[in-house]
Amino acid sequence: MPALRSYAPLSSCGRSVSRPVAAAERGLVILQKRVPQLSQQALVRFVLRARRAVGLCGVPNVLVTSSIVVRTLNCRFRGENKATDVLSFPSTAPLSLAVRQRVRLAGDIAISADIARQNAARFGHSAAEEVKILALHGILHLAGFDHERDNGKMARKEMTLRQRLHLPAALIERTQPAAKASAGKKRATPTPKMR
Repeated sequence: MPALRSYAPLSSCGRSVSRPVAAAERGLVILQKRVPQLSQQALVRFVLRARRAVGLCGVPNVLVTSSIVVRTLNCRFRGENKATDVLSFPSTAPLSLAVRQRVRLAGDIAISADIARQNAARFGHSAAEEVKILALHGILHLAGFDHERDNGKMARKEMTLRQRLHLPAALIERTQPAAKASAGKKRATPTPKMR
């Protein structure tokens, strides 16, 4: 598959020049399971915009897959034998010098297309929008936000970015009342992080 190139100003990580965006700067986006009204190119563009909006210096890899695959990942890495909508795996593995010189990997995000479709039907928006909401949520986790411990900081940031990126209700916003989100829950933070 040929590398896709797009042009856009870079503002995160101290860069502010317009130049071609190389494939290595976008990370890898795989639509293993198709989502109606969402092309791979559209998700690549959204992930790039969301990464910049969050201020994430590294690039995320995003996998949109089945609930079975997400359940397997959740069991293997978190010890929880259940499917979930999104998992975030911050990058901790050392990369070769050649790879580090080309790109800084922020981590990986796995999204369940099946659960995204269910959530979209329940909340009255498209599955494509739901995948983008979940991608934004995962990117925030890769940037170090943790809604289980931050007294609502991630919820507020996600709500602001959701509006800026023209998305429906944010993930935390619709699963917790505002008071609960700002009070923050005190639980052990799993690695990888999950919604």
